[in-house]
Amino acid sequence: MQHRKPHTSKAAKTAVRLGAALTAGLAMTAVTTAARATPGRAGVFHDVATAVDAALSHADRTHVNQFDQSFAIHEYGPSVAVTANNRATAVSAGCSPADPCRSVALSYQILTTAGRSARLINATNLSRSVNEHCPACQTLAAAYQFVVATPRQFSLSRQAREQLNGISRQVAALKTSRLPIEQITQRADELARQVKAVLDREAARAPRTSGGSDPLADFTPTVTMHRHVR
Repeated sequence: MQHRKPHTSKAAKTAVRLGAALTAGLAMTAVTTAARATPGRAGVFHDVATAVDAALSHADRTHVNQFDQSFAIHEYGPSVAVTANNRATAVSAGCSPADPCRSVALSYQILTTAGRSARLINATNLSRSVNEHCPACQTLAAAYQFVVATPRQFSLSRQAREQLNGISRQVAALKTSRLPIEQITQRADELARQVKAVLDREAARAPRTSGGSDPLADFTPTVTMHRHVR
C-alpha cells in the first residue's frame, strides 16, 4: 500500500524558506556586529578598522606615458585596532632607448583615529619603482602616509577638507606635467608637506583630555608622516 505525503502549499513552502533565510541573516548580522565592535568604557564602541590605498602605473611600448594617483582620507573614531596600508608601484617595461617610457605612481593616504590605542596603528607605507629592460625610462613611485592620533574623537573641519581637496587636485594635475622625474619628486614632496601643515593645524584644535579621569586617553594629539619614494 502506498502512503501519500501530506500536501504542502507553495505559499507555505515559500514562507518556510523566507523564515529560514531571515533567521540565518539575523545570526550573520549578530556575528558581524560582534566582530566589528565591542562595548568600551564610558559607553564608547571601539571598532577594528582597515584602510587600503594604492597607486599603480605600468608603462610599455603600447602605453609609453602612464600616471596613476591616489588621495584618500579615512576618519575613524576610538578604535581598538587600525591597520593602514598604502602603496605606490611604478613599472616601465620594454621601451626602446629612442622612445623611452615614463611611469609615475603617487599615493597619499590620510587617516585619523582616537583613544588609548590611537598610537598603536599597524601602518605600512611602501613604494616600488621598476625598470624592466628599459634603460632610458623614467620611473617614479612615491607613497605618503599621514596618521593623526588624538585622545578624543574629532572630525576634519570644512576648511581643512577644502584645502586637502585643493592639494589632491594639484597631485592629479601632475599627470599632464612634462617636468623631469626629479622635479616631479620635489613637487610631490612639497604637496606632502602642505598636507602635513593642514593636519598639524587640525590636530592643534582637536579636543584634549579633561584630566586623569578621562577614560579615553591622556596624550597630546600627534601627526605622523611616512614617506617612501623610489
